[in-house]
Amino acid sequence: MQTFNLYDGDDWDSENDRDGYRHRVTAFGKRLGATLLGGSLYELPPGEKTWPYHYEQGSEEWLLVVAGNPTLRSPDSEQLLEPGDVAVFPEGPAGAHQVLNKTTEPIRVVLFSKSPLAVVHYPDSGKVGVWSQDEGYQAMLRTEPKLDYWEGE
Repeated sequence: MQTFNLYDGDDWDSENDRDGYRHRVTAFGKRLGATLLGGSLYELPPGEKTWPYHYEQGSEEWLLVVAGNPTLRSPDSEQLLEPGDVAVFPEGPAGAHQVLNKTTEPIRVVLFSKSPLAVVHYPDSGKVGVWSQDEGYQAMLRTEPKLDYWEGE
């Protein structure tokens, strides 16, 4: 059986170099052959965020703090987390979240989720993203104006 250690090495699958959202990520669930649950290790340099503030529709996400003290933005507030803390982001607006690194040291967090079709809302920017697993359908759309169901039919 394969294993993956959250504390070892710097073997990253990809890096995001967008200013304000710089991070490295390893999709270790995929590496381990997982099919029902995904797990990804993120490392954020100081001053960076994982992704824009968002929430999922039709799935939930879990966060596990591995190293450092990330700040968790949620609908309630911002709170400082520490290694070993776990948070669950339920589907819908109540589960909106963003992970930020407001410290002077890198942080590491794990996000667990699984959805063959992701629908992700970005309330700060008025967008919704829709994509399927791997290299299937992908779209980033504005939430307004709304189209009538029969538009173009």
